[in-house]
Amino acid sequence: MAAKNWTKETFTLNTGSKIPAIGLGTWQSQPNEVRNAVKVALQAGYRHIDTAFAYGNEAEVGEGIKDSGVPREDIWITTKLDNPWHKRVEEGINSSLKSLGVDYVDLYLMHWPSSTDPSDLKKHYPDWDFKDTWAEMQKLPASGRVKNIGVSNFAIKNLEKLFADERTKTTPAVNQIELHPNNPSPKLVDYCKEKGIHVTAYSCLGSTNSPLQSDKTLHKIAEAKGKSPSLVLLMWGLQRGTSVIPKSVTASRIQSNFELDGWELTDDEMKQLSSLPDRFKVCGDSWLPVKVFFGDDE
Repeated sequence: MAAKNWTKETFTLNTGSKIPAIGLGTWQSQPNEVRNAVKVALQAGYRHIDTAFAYGNEAEVGEGIKDSGVPREDIWITTKLDNPWHKRVEEGINSSLKSLGVDYVDLYLMHWPSSTDPSDLKKHYPDWDFKDTWAEMQKLPASGRVKNIGVSNFAIKNLEKLFADERTKTTPAVNQIELHPNNPSPKLVDYCKEKGIHVTAYSCLGSTNSPLQSDKTLHKIAEAKGKSPSLVLLMWGLQRGTSVIPKSVTASRIQSNFELDGWELTDDEMKQLSSLPDRFKVCGDSWLPVKVFFGDDE
């Protein structure tokens, strides 16, 4: 079987929509860097841009999209409802659309399963949780402003709670979660697959100071392939059936992260990467008023 041209590949969601396999992540990008990163990515051929209200960069993302000259209808835009906005879903989406300067987004995610009290970010609403938020989000696609709805940072336990709620009529189209060989979450990925939920991998390259950066197995595979360790990590994610959204603001890196056509990892290489012993998460839940990770994803 010939290796895929991943830069043109999509994954079909449970709604029938097709999400591009590779996107640009914009979390933790500095002000004034995002606009150019988005423009560079779109001009290099990326067709998925991932942002969030919480990143504070939706307006810049919108400017980068305009600067790129790529038609809006050719771009998949994902953004997210922030935790203190759970009781204001309608306001949340309208705010994001205004900042982005677009009429609709392709995917709107509940950023975290934490309905945080806006008057005190250390507290969770006593009378509201993510099941109530989802009940409200389900109304959005009918308005045309949101093509697909999904969740982010949902563990199996919280997905089961969501499905057990009688108001849940719509299965999330996507669950966006942290995935890399030091946080592979096979149980959670398999659970989502069984439920027809597509998985998007964030922090798919680990992080700058992570054990992954100096992992000998990763570097050995990269050397054998004649590819960068970053490309090997992205290919690992793609071949697991997840879309990937590597974050970078460096033009050369944005372009080199897109060199994913015409090669693949062998079954043995995939297995080696999936078996790395180190475990770490880039993004924990200690800053939230409630626990959202339960170790049920291993």
